[in-house]
Amino acid sequence: MKKLLITGFDAFGGETINPSWESVKRLPEKIGDFAITKLQIPTAFKKGSQKVLDVAKTICPDVILCIGQAGGRQFITPEVVAINLMDAKITDNLGYKPINKQILNGQNAYFSTIPVKEIVENLNAKGIPSALSYSAGTFVCNEVLYTLLHHYENTSVRVGFIHVPYLTEQAKNGEPSMPIENIVNALKIAIETL
Repeated sequence: MKKLLITGFDAFGGETINPSWESVKRLPEKIGDFAITKLQIPTAFKKGSQKVLDVAKTICPDVILCIGQAGGRQFITPEVVAINLMDAKITDNLGYKPINKQILNGQNAYFSTIPVKEIVENLNAKGIPSALSYSAGTFVCNEVLYTLLHHYENTSVRVGFIHVPYLTEQAKNGEPSMPIENIVNALKIAIETL
């Protein structure tokens, strides 16, 4: 059986919950060909990515799939690319707010190594609104994806990132949101597509 390490973030930016972790922790221990290891990571530059690398070193996963909150998006959005930039509008959970800083001494960008287009097609075919995203932003989500893609470049470990909308209970003033059951189902379908 193959191994999947899937991560979700803790709450940040004044929220009390994060749909990424709320959905990840509800996943079963096995999906398709994968044994699932779930990991909550801090919304903190360098800390979250280091925690993923530490756990991955121990369990040697075939795939690492990180999940993050994208408030304001209405679709499940697999990320196509990560860029070598930290440029925060708000502080992370440790009070750090980098402006126009390079993540690592590496390439300008790395492309996801999971089948993002197939995931979008399969989700839409099952009635779950999904679209490709060509920007993971410049906050912690992008830093985690970039760091992992850099670390696992030219290895057999595949790395990807999926942003999910706010949960229904988080949405204020008509913001886009999605019920937790739909997000969990979307993650199962995404994993089955890997």
